[in-house]
Amino acid sequence: MIPVAFDYVRAESADEALAALAEHGDDAKLMAGGHSLLPMMKLRLAYPAVIVDIGRLSDLSYINDAGDYLAIGALTRHRDVEISPVVAEHAPLLAHATSHVGDPQVRHRGTIGGSLAHADAAADHPSVFLAMGASVIARGPDGEREISGADLFSGFLESSLAPTEMITEVRVPKATGQGWSFQKFNRRAQDWAIVGASVQQTNGPAQVALVNMHPTPTRAAAVEAALGGGATAIEAAEQAAEGLEPSSDLNAGVDYRRHLARVLTRRGLTEAGIA
Repeated sequence: MIPVAFDYVRAESADEALAALAEHGDDAKLMAGGHSLLPMMKLRLAYPAVIVDIGRLSDLSYINDAGDYLAIGALTRHRDVEISPVVAEHAPLLAHATSHVGDPQVRHRGTIGGSLAHADAAADHPSVFLAMGASVIARGPDGEREISGADLFSGFLESSLAPTEMITEVRVPKATGQGWSFQKFNRRAQDWAIVGASVQQTNGPAQVALVNMHPTPTRAAAVEAALGGGATAIEAAEQAAEGLEPSSDLNAGVDYRRHLARVLTRRGLTEAGIA
């Protein structure tokens, strides 16, 4: 389909992009790689009056070691995250999961900040973001604020970002030498996950987040609680679907998704070395 007509603004800086958002408010949408926004526009699920293109802002593309965490610019391409030695050493879950995002064309154009801002529960990065306890830096007219994973995703394809804010940086706590796993079940390599699971071992109980098991990206709270209470990985994995509301579509029904969540969580916990 053809999108609704819109005006196009090419931002030359983050400040210029923020000024455009302040001017147009809810009528404007940011576009970086465009892999999420453009298909929605073609389906008439989104119809912004103004597109603010931020894809050329090179100052928001970087991967830095910031001590206890990795600072990743919001416009860093998936491919750069996938092949980064720093990410591979300190956040291997993120590097591995990124290698499973779409296909090479998507990974060379899509951005980590765009994936998180889109807030799609079927995408890979939000689950990794939650499992690793990451946060984002959002910049707006009132300055910058840090938003945790628990606070970023507010509804179906909705985030807590204000219409006049943009993500400028993703902060991922280091997990050097910790157990991890990314499990993804799909029909073809480039497809969205029917169900997925991200597992990250920490100094305390493991953190588990699921893909495509709820209207919003979500942690598997029942699994984490069971592990914290002394349950084995097999016992805890049986709680993977508790409290969640998976959807039914052409690829899978609700019961099948619940089954996959238990299976993939068990595999993930085992691979991460969690007994």
